[in-house]
Amino acid sequence: MELSKMLPTSRLPPSSFLLAVTATTFFLLFMAAEARWPILYRVGGGRSTWEPNANLTLWASQKEIYVGDWLYFGFNKTLYDVLEVNRTGYDRCSGEGFITNITRGGRDVFNLTQARPYYFICSRGSYCAMQGMKMEVNVTTEPPPPQQPRPVESSSGSPLFPRCGFTSAVLFLVLGVLSSSGALFAGM
Repeated sequence: MELSKMLPTSRLPPSSFLLAVTATTFFLLFMAAEARWPILYRVGGGRSTWEPNANLTLWASQKEIYVGDWLYFGFNKTLYDVLEVNRTGYDRCSGEGFITNITRGGRDVFNLTQARPYYFICSRGSYCAMQGMKMEVNVTTEPPPPQQPRPVESSSGSPLFPRCGFTSAVLFLVLGVLSSSGALFAGM
């Protein structure tokens, strides 16, 4: 079958159709460029991330963690476990009535699906009560809108692309290329 017969048809003139497809593609790319993608956090930041005598709640409080992000727990599964518990279980270092057992193979991930505080403990031995093997993570709904970077100063002292973000600068360049090639106004 001929390729031209397989492509969708349009009532728009070919140049206008091409412009519409190009504009839509660039719009989607720009939206994706400014979106925040989920982050995988290595709990505690080290290779073995879930271990005794580390203040993991302090570590978590220094991160901006959002719905959709992931936590990676790396640990020796013969010694430790990871349970998600409620606030009472966290305060008492008790795994009784736990919410989720995250322990699988010692290299386990957990998806943060709701905006709320999450509580994790090691329920084995006295690792939680005596060696502080627990963590509270506060997850928020969505990140704040990206802040616009400060304008780059040119040698003359005036900003390049004043009050514009990366998206605006790229859009400006793309429209310039399209208009100089005649593609922008070819269908009019």
